[in-house]
Formats: sequence, C-alpha cells, structure tokens
Amino acid sequence: MEGAESQNKLHSRLRLWEFPDQYVIEPANGSGAPCLDISRVDASMKLIDQVSECKSLRVPKIHSISGVVGMLKLLAGSYLVVVTESERVGSFLGHPIFKITSLKVLPCDHSLKNSPEEQKKMETEFSKLLSVAEKTTGLFFSYEVNLTLSSQRLHDLGAESKSLPLWRQAEPRFLWNNYMLEVLIDNKLDQFLLPVIQGSFNSFETAIGKDIVDITLIARRCTRRNGTRMWRRGADPDGYVANFVETEQIVQMNGYSSSFVQVRGSMPFMWEQIVDLTYKPKFEIVQPEEATRIAERHFLDLRKKYGSVLAVDLVNKHGGEGRLSEKFASIMQHITGDEIRYLHFDFHRICGHIHFERLSILYEQIEGFLEQNGYFLVNEKGDKMKEQLGVVRTNCIDCLDRTNVTQSMIGRKMLELQLKRIGVFGAEETISSHLNFDERYKILWANHGDDVSIQYSGTPALKGDFVRYGHRTTQGVLKDGWSSLVRYYLNNFADGTKQDAIDLLQGHYIVAVSRDMAPVPQKGGLEAAANFPVALAVVLISFWFATMSLKQAGSDYKHKHLFFSLLWTGICVGVAAVVRANGRIFCNRPRLHKPRG
Repeated sequence: MEGAESQNKLHSRLRLWEFPDQYVIEPANGSGAPCLDISRVDASMKLIDQVSECKSLRVPKIHSISGVVGMLKLLAGSYLVVVTESERVGSFLGHPIFKITSLKVLPCDHSLKNSPEEQKKMETEFSKLLSVAEKTTGLFFSYEVNLTLSSQRLHDLGAESKSLPLWRQAEPRFLWNNYMLEVLIDNKLDQFLLPVIQGSFNSFETAIGKDIVDITLIARRCTRRNGTRMWRRGADPDGYVANFVETEQIVQMNGYSSSFVQVRGSMPFMWEQIVDLTYKPKFEIVQPEEATRIAERHFLDLRKKYGSVLAVDLVNKHGGEGRLSEKFASIMQHITGDEIRYLHFDFHRICGHIHFERLSILYEQIEGFLEQNGYFLVNEKGDKMKEQLGVVRTNCIDCLDRTNVTQSMIGRKMLELQLKRIGVFGAEETISSHLNFDERYKILWANHGDDVSIQYSGTPALKGDFVRYGHRTTQGVLKDGWSSLVRYYLNNFADGTKQDAIDLLQGHYIVAVSRDMAPVPQKGGLEAAANFPVALAVVLISFWFATMSLKQAGSDYKHKHLFFSLLWTGICVGVAAVVRANGRIFCNRPRLHKPRG
C-alpha cells in the first residue's frame, strides 16, 4: 500500500527545460523519478529517465514551476499550461494549500508551419483567448489532499479511494482543470496531474481564553456552467446553474474539527439578461415550459449530494426581478416536500440598503432547519460525532452581494453553535463578545465574498462594508457605486471575450477543424459596421460641432451656422438613437457559443 501511495504522490518541485523541439519537466526533489518529455511538434508525451545533455547549439531555458495544469488542443497546435508561480495560503485538515499567482501557456505548435494560411489565422484567434485564460483568478491546489471534497465527504471516503491519485478522488464538477487533464490522464501521468479548484481560501487563528481556534473558509466553484455575470445566467437543460459555489466553513480546536457547508447558485430554470448597453437589461425567461423539469433535475442532484435542501430566494417581489421570483415560486410548488423546502425573503424590501441586522427575521424562519440538519464534527481520534444532513441553498440575482451578506450571517450563527458544542463558548456567548475574533471573522467573510464576486462579475462584492465592519459606511457606498460602473463596462465591453476563454479552457467549446474552418457567414447591414468606440466618437464630435455652431449662430446671427448646428445635432441624435435601438450588436459578445438575439 505504501508503495502504491508513493507512486501516486504528486511531484511538488519541478524544473521545466525549454528545448527548441521539446519541453522536459523534471522532478526536482532528488528522487530520481522519470522526467516528462513533451514534443513541441505534435505534443506527444513520454517518460524519460533523465534530461538529455545540453549541446552548444541547444542551450535550453530553465524555469522552476509548481505544477502542470494540463494540455489544450486547438486546430493545429496543442498548448501546455503550467503553474509558474504560487504561494502558500494556509492548510486544509493539516495539509498545505497553495494559491496560483501566475499561469503560463506554452505552445506545442511547430506543426502549424505547414498549415494553410486560413488555419494559421484561426489558430492565432484561438490562442489569443489563452492569453486571457492566463489571467484567471482564484485558483488553488494541494499536493497532498483532495480540495474538491468537503471535510465530511473526505472523511467518508473508503481506504481504497483515499489511496487513489488525487485526480481520481476529485469531484469533477469542482475540478477546474478537469478537461485540460484528459491528455495527461490518457498518458497515465498520475504524478504530474495537479488537481486545481477555482474559488476562495481564507483562514485565521485566534485565541479564546486558553484555546487557539483555527477558522477556515473555502469556496469551490462549479465548472458545469462557469462564466461571466451576464453571459451565464440561470440553468442549462441539465439543471446545472450559473455561479454555483459550495462554501465550507471549518473550525479546528484541540483536535476537534467541525465543518458547515452551504451553497449558492442562480435560479434553476432557463433565463437570461443579454447586455444591450442599458444599465439593467431586461430579464427574459427562456423555454418556460421546461422550467419545472430543469428545476427538478437541479434539486434531485442537490438531494443526492447534500441531503435535505432549503432554498432561500432573496430577490425582489416586484419589477423585473419579481417576474423571476414569481416563476421560481410557482416551480417550487411542484417540487417542495419533506426533503426540499422553499422560502422567499425580499431582502431589499425588508433590509433596504442599510438595515441588514433585519436578517435576524430570516434566521428565525430557518433556524429549525439548521438545527435539525446540523454540521459535521469529528473528535481528536477522528471519530464522527455528528454529520450534516442538509444544506441551505441561497440565491439572489447574481448570487453575489445579497447572497454573501446572508451566507455570512448563517455561517456566524452556525459557528457559534459549533463552538458551544466543542465547549469553547458558554451558553450565552457569541462571536461579537470577542472583539478580535469578531473583527477577523468579518474580514474573513468579506474577503470570501470579494473573491467569488471578482471571478463572476470582475469586481469585489457590493455591500462588502457591512460584512467587513458590521454596518454600512459612506466609503462603502461610494465603493459600491464605482464597482457598479466597472461591472457595467465589463459586462458590455469585455466579458464576451472572457466568456469565450472560459468555454475554451473548460471544454464547453471543443475546437473542431470541420466546424471552425468552415466558411463563416458574412455579417450584413448594421451588424457588419457596428463599432461602439467609433459610434461614441461620432456622437461626441457631432455634439462638439453642434455646440460650436450654435455659439457662432448666436454671435453673428448667420443662418448657415444655425443650419450646421442643426445638422450636427441631427447626426449626434441619430447615431445615438441607432446605438440605443441596436445596443446588443454594439456590445462585446461571445463568439464561440453565440447568444440569442
């Protein structure tokens, strides 16, 4: 068994040799393990005993790397993705956890030299998306423990499963590089297969009396419907929802370890909000006749993985959100039962923008479910004393801002129950009665919310000042205003390309010569000419000329100046009206999975 475990153990220190015709990845821990040789011509892989000696005309570049993320195949070439920089950020159940701070994409595309010019052009377009992928945030890994599973699921793994390579233990929906690992898996390169999750990892230690308490907060982002805020909404036909994140809060003290899991995710039916240059595009329900079937699939999956489910819906009862909330509520009438419950809580109506302490009203409504379904707890001997039997599923529209405030409240209440059970807190003691603990706990959840939000929307979470300080601040309100403007810009002018990069990286779009080399239908009419920066420049220049002409007309009363003023005003208003009426085609849209409209 020990031999099998050492054979499956990941290489934690690696050296990358870049030769003109090959990459060689060498274990740098002195173990004498075989090196991985990858051809830069056709991306073929093989294990070799050692790095070949350098020759004068073949001087390689040498880098230290932290791991191999995987390989992507495009039209003609393949691309190796490696971790060039990482930093230790804490530990999970005693095992070191690392955050990826730099990714690098290495081309294995020498065969591209013999490809037709059109194919070279398409390859360049796809490879540009990989440069966007290099900037992916919130990636974490461990050489020793399976980060894709919660503490409870890890504890319940059998001895045989625990002896398997980490990638074989992994939960596929939380394995960020699941698709990219396929080539390495096919080549049986277990010791080079580095499982990576996307999400968040934050922790701190604090003293409570004589006890040292360690608190960890982990987010695991589901890859099934991964994407950007406006281009991934609702659910797909299989019931996988956008922005689905599992959050696990772990407390460790005196050998005891306890965890509590909750989840967030978009409303589980098909709906969308296609950007069109307006600040808040309209919500559209897609294939409403399929909504109940899709939601049933979603909640069946949650039941299998988590047990009982309480769905807490935080969206507004009125306006555009109200239509979605009404649809969600009507669907849940067909699904709810003893094991699946639904609760609507109009966050904005009850809490407004500052009275978040009124979330205590929500807690009173869900307290029974939380106490009944509990949390996971093991003692110093590793014996299970308690298990979590159900999960709270929270959503708002984005599942970011309102959701994070609500989840932090639920997490706080459950942590207090856990600390009382372990014997750290007395019956009436709370986190807020320990000022240092309270302050660090708020920061923990605020950072968690920011991490999850940046991955989905491109900005930190709104309302983060309440989570961080316990009340709203002027600075926080101003920061929210700025973040909202940044979100508007990214949604309309950047996220389409980012969505393409995500789809390519995660295998949601697989490049195929037969499809991608086929003649592309030419855009016609306005769509062919649509260019927002040009349109904006025309509007601004026209407005300036109109203003100047009007001033001239006012000073010398000449009709020609008045005419030119009206002409430029007409151009300004006309172009602005065309852009406003056809906003969707002036936005940065995904090109791989083309949206409707």
